[in-house]
Amino acid sequence: MNTMRLLLMMRLYTWSSRVYATLFKAHKASWGISKDDFARYAPGTLGKALGDFYEIHAFDVMPKLENHDVFHLLTNTGVAIQDEIAMQYLLLGNGKVSLYLVGMFVLGSIIYPEFIRYYGQHFQRGRRMQRFYHLEFQTLLDQSLADLQCAFSQKTTFVNS
Repeated sequence: MNTMRLLLMMRLYTWSSRVYATLFKAHKASWGISKDDFARYAPGTLGKALGDFYEIHAFDVMPKLENHDVFHLLTNTGVAIQDEIAMQYLLLGNGKVSLYLVGMFVLGSIIYPEFIRYYGQHFQRGRRMQRFYHLEFQTLLDQSLADLQCAFSQKTTFVNS
C-alpha cells in the first residue's frame, strides 16, 4: 500500500510539475543556470547551496521552477513526498494560493492522512515566517543562505514610539 501511494504521488508530482511549468509559468523566464553554474558560486551562498542541493539529491534544474528548490533551502524542508506536501502547507500558511498548491494540499491530505499533524505544523510555520513565496530569488544567489534563512524565519514586529 505504501509503495502504491508513493508511486501514485511521484507520478502525479512529476506530471503536474511539468504541466504547471508549461501552462502556468509560461510567462516566466527560466533562470538559465545549470547545475555546474550553481556549483561555481562561493561557499555559503544561496547559489552554491542550490548546486549542492541538486548534487546531493541527484536532481536536475527544472526550468521556471527554480524558486521551489530555494524554498526547500530556506525552510530546511526535505524532499520526500510527505515533505513536498508539507511544503505546500507551509506556502499556504505564508499566503501563497495557486491551483497547483491546492491540488497537492488536497491530494496529499487524502493520500497521506497520517501526516496531517506534520502538515499543520508546517502551515503554522509558514504563517510565522516573513512572506517569501512571491520573491524572485535569482537576484539573491550571491547572498548568504544562513542570512536569508534568518531573515525569513520569523515575522519581525516593529514598535513605533
